[in-house]
Amino acid sequence: MRLVHQASPWRSLFHENGTLNTSALNAPLETLFSKRFATSFSAHSPALSQVLPQVLSSPGSSLADAYAWQLPLVETLVHYDLPAWRISQIISDHNALLYRQAVAQSLEEMQAQGWGAPPVDYCVLLLGSAARFESLLGPDQDNALIIDDYPDHRHVEIDGYFQALGERFTQRLHEAGIPLCQGHVMARWPMWRKRLGEWQAQLEIWSADRQVKRVQQTNILLDFAPVAGNPALAAQLGKRIASILPKASLFMDEMMVLLDELPVALDRFGRLASSPGLNAPHEQAINLKQQALLPLISATRLLCLRHGLDEIATRDRLIALSHSTNALTSAESVLLVAAFERLQQRLLDQQRYNRARGQAADGWVDLRRLREDERLLLKFDLQQIRVFVQRVKNT
Repeated sequence: MRLVHQASPWRSLFHENGTLNTSALNAPLETLFSKRFATSFSAHSPALSQVLPQVLSSPGSSLADAYAWQLPLVETLVHYDLPAWRISQIISDHNALLYRQAVAQSLEEMQAQGWGAPPVDYCVLLLGSAARFESLLGPDQDNALIIDDYPDHRHVEIDGYFQALGERFTQRLHEAGIPLCQGHVMARWPMWRKRLGEWQAQLEIWSADRQVKRVQQTNILLDFAPVAGNPALAAQLGKRIASILPKASLFMDEMMVLLDELPVALDRFGRLASSPGLNAPHEQAINLKQQALLPLISATRLLCLRHGLDEIATRDRLIALSHSTNALTSAESVLLVAAFERLQQRLLDQQRYNRARGQAADGWVDLRRLREDERLLLKFDLQQIRVFVQRVKNT
């Protein structure tokens, strides 16, 4: 079989006389925008970074159209030779933009229906991989809502307003192609829509003992980022988390025990192996999200919480652990960051392969598609993650 590779635009960075060839460098992105938004993009349009917000806010566009454009965007970024961890940041930026548009459109609709402006300050939060800006293809929704404190006698009025907002923007995202969370981790539900003071009380309840469900719910909340509204509320929530959780010893112990629920995809002999409980689609499939990325992400999150670090992205956390604590050496940090980046690359490659064939972009990777050297490197990375998780559990 003959493999045909498309030349990287970076090879056209300079003219033959040595001057900068910006038109050749911009050509793939200009082609992408011109095909998708033919009426909105021209040679005299604003900068590329300004085009998408204009198109999203134009009357003739839709969130569904913008979300459907994400896969061609990813293919174009691959053409620029960007690594998967950089592409995941851009995917996450794009999803955050869709969130902001969904919230803005919902507020406009509510205004038109007589609801008025938001009665108090609020902040919509991204949770999970979206908050860490590590989204790949095919995410579902994970979000929450902080409402500024208000008197109890106004609860029906104010919470009713934000319930309506939560239902509207999550439904808009669902219709655009980002499905509702099957676990109900969304601002449309009271569990994930609270006043700032109620969030503090909830954290105190969740961290008071070592109940598994409470620890799992708290783990979801620990990775958050503001996406709409007043970000100062998110900053206050972060301070309250930092003041409550590290002191809750039973809770922290249970967080450590829960790492056992995320086994790495290796058998007891150190060979690549999928967990039988994950219902692998075939014998040569491994769920890299559940059995590689999540163990690394969870152990890193726990270690940062212990040391009072407030970074959210996994790469940032691993780097901070070596720079600001003695929990990781620089060499160990570099090794784990490299493993994380390779896992994201492997998963994004599989997701692109699946989407090109009309299949789901999920967490499974087909080992039959990997060369022997790729399998060996994957096994090496998983071994490093397993050693790291074990260290976190033992400290």
